[in-house]
Amino acid sequence: WYQRRVREAVVSTQSTGSSGINAEYGAEPKPLDLKLSNELEDTLRKFDIFEPENELNERINVLLQLDGLAKAWIKDVSLEKNLARSIVDTVGGKIFTFGSYRLGVHTRGADIDTLLVAPRHLDRADFFSSFYELL
Repeated sequence: WYQRRVREAVVSTQSTGSSGINAEYGAEPKPLDLKLSNELEDTLRKFDIFEPENELNERINVLLQLDGLAKAWIKDVSLEKNLARSIVDTVGGKIFTFGSYRLGVHTRGADIDTLLVAPRHLDRADFFSSFYELL
């Protein structure tokens, strides 16, 4: 159930292209893999490892907010660096998730590992000053 819910969240947010949640990767599972996964999920559920759906939805909302914040920040810094408005309107950036969240195996209260990919005219100093202040 849990991994299916994470996959559904990935698919539903991919259509917007703005959530920072990447498509899943890897080969299709074999029947034995599915059986063992279900047994493992049943065992973990007994220990209350999985977060409730409302907490998973909150994670998705946080990623959407972070993605919007990052895109607005990229445009603002681009304008501060005197890039032409026509260029600023075309620059982008993207939030990528990785780690346990990306794999759909995070537990209740776990962090969300994220990576912001920004245009090359933004540098680490920009990120660790103005973007850090926004957060």
